[in-house]
Formats: sequence, structure tokens, C-alpha cells
Amino acid sequence: MTVSNDGVGGGVSGARPSFASEAANLAAHQPDDPVPDIAGFTPEEERHAYREMLLIRRFEEKAGQLYGMGFIGGFCHLYIGQEAVVVGMQMAIGEGDQVITGYRDHGHMLACGMDPKGVMAELTGRRGGLSRGKGGSMHMFSVEEGFYGGHGIVGASVPLGTGLAFANRYKGNDRVCLTYFGDGAANQGQVYESFNMAKLWKLPVLYIIENNQYGMGTRIDRASSTTDLSQRGRSFDIPGEQVDGMDVRAVKAAGDKAVQWARDGNGPYILEMLTYRYRGHSMSDPAKYRSKEEVQKIRQENDPIERVRIRLVASGHFSEEALKDIDKEVRAIVNEAAEFSQSDPEPDPSELTTDVLIEN
Repeated sequence: MTVSNDGVGGGVSGARPSFASEAANLAAHQPDDPVPDIAGFTPEEERHAYREMLLIRRFEEKAGQLYGMGFIGGFCHLYIGQEAVVVGMQMAIGEGDQVITGYRDHGHMLACGMDPKGVMAELTGRRGGLSRGKGGSMHMFSVEEGFYGGHGIVGASVPLGTGLAFANRYKGNDRVCLTYFGDGAANQGQVYESFNMAKLWKLPVLYIIENNQYGMGTRIDRASSTTDLSQRGRSFDIPGEQVDGMDVRAVKAAGDKAVQWARDGNGPYILEMLTYRYRGHSMSDPAKYRSKEEVQKIRQENDPIERVRIRLVASGHFSEEALKDIDKEVRAIVNEAAEFSQSDPEPDPSELTTDVLIEN
């Protein structure tokens, strides 16, 4: 599978630890750690994971193209490289469970089942967008699909997700809230206030840290005094673990365990997903703080989609031709969404005053 290298920066200035020194092999958490649990996928589960990740990858590639053509304005943060995290976690939850995240959110929307046409039309500010063209990349929402928004303020998803979990506890249901945030948000004060309340009240919330190694343009080891983010809840007695976020099976296995922990009334759990973004922080970021070689090494050795593709072919259940058909189907869906996002009318000016207040 080939993917363009658009957005990948060039040289690196100044002395700093190489990527290989800390996370070149994202599949191995630390040399002395035990082998991580891997979910046993059926051939159909492997196919499902492959298709869902491929849909996110192709959608984001197309969004990047539309941004470059001027159809998408403002901020646009792509999820390319991190697809296994949200797909694996969606396979671990059930109907009624909730998802909330930050601004790198298109992949989460698609994994939750939101219409690709509606997502893409929102990116281009059209009437058919999921927020009627008024929210853009970082502000979409779907109660029907259990998605409670992407949020542009760094770390804002954490207290909001904790609040969703509080509502679940208050109502006495068995729902669990998946609350995503990145390594760059892990040092926010509101994160730790949320940890404290979640543990105090044993709220059914999973804190999923998508550690893609760079908060905007700064490597994690240059911004955080401790880089094992799974242990950030230790002072609150919140259990946590690091997970190979480039292997959808490892994500699913960790997700199954953590979801059951929270659903059984044990309170919060932290999953640090060791992953990697191939593009810059946003489309306006040339990513010159890392080398092309660093990115290419991950692409070649640890791409989450390629790992599944290899397993599918090796299993004998799917031929290369069958997987090409899946790619063809996904591309058709994405192309249709792109066409709709360019031809759908813009919102009427009267929409400026709607959706401001809820009127009973």
C-alpha cells in the first residue's frame, strides 16, 4: 500500500534524542515489559478492521487534497497513521457507550459510524455538513452515533468526558465513556482535576491518551518530565498501561479489559496508545522538526493498515484482489463525499442565529 509523503518535513536542527532511541519499534513498549495481549481476530474481524482503517486513511488523504485546493479553510488536523487506535477501541465498546475527543477527530467520527458525506461537507462549510456547515473540522457532534464532539481547546475533552461518565453513574446505567486526548494535552491541569473526581466517584470513564510522540512540534521527551503517560493517574490510584497503538489487535485486547473494568464499577482506567502521526500537527505545519527518514521508517515497518493487510493475505482467507476491491469500494465512498462537499450549497445567512440556545 502506498501513501503520499505530503506534509512530511525535512531536516532536523539541534541535538536531541533520535526517534529510534525511544519509540522506533512501537510494538515493543519497553525491553523488559511482558509481551502485550493480542486479541484473537476472526477473518471477518480482521477484514472489518482493515476496511474501517482504510476508510479513515483514504478520507484523510482526500481531506488533505481538498485543503490544498482551498475547499477547506481554517484548521485541519489529519489522523493518518493513528487509525488502529480508534478502530480497535470501537470494536471494544457496545451500544450506548460514548466517545469524545479533541480536534484530531475525523477518524473518530467515521469509526463511530457518522456519514462520510456529512463529515466532508462540514469540513468545506456546506449545508449538508453534520453541523450544518457552521462547525468545521473541530466541531462536529452526533448523539445518535454516541459521538459527543471534537473539541478545539486543548484538553477540553477530558472534563467533558468525565461529566458524561458522571451522568452515566448518576442515571445508574452501565455505559462507559471513551475520553480521548493527546500527549500534548497530558500536562493540562484540568486533566488531573478530572482524574481526581473520576476516581473519587468511581466514574465509568476510559482516558485514552493518543501519544503520537509530538505535541504540535515538540517531542514528548522535551516537554514532559516523565514520558510514561499511562502512569499519570498513579497518585489518584488509577490503573494504566501502555498499548501498541499501531496494532489494532493490541488496542482491542486492552480496550476489552479496560471497558469491562469501568463497566463493572471499578472506576476510571488509563490507556496510553503509542502511535504516530505521519503528517504535520495540522495542514499548516511543515513538520520540519523531524526527518523524512524517521517518518518513512514507521511507514515501512509499523503501518497499522499494512500490518492487517499482510495478515489477511497470509491467512489465505483474502486474496490481494479481494483487498483491492475493498480499497476500490472505500475510494468510491470518499470520492462521493468529496463531490458532495464541493457541490452542496453553503448555509443560508439566517443560520447564523440558529443552534445558539435550546428552546423548550
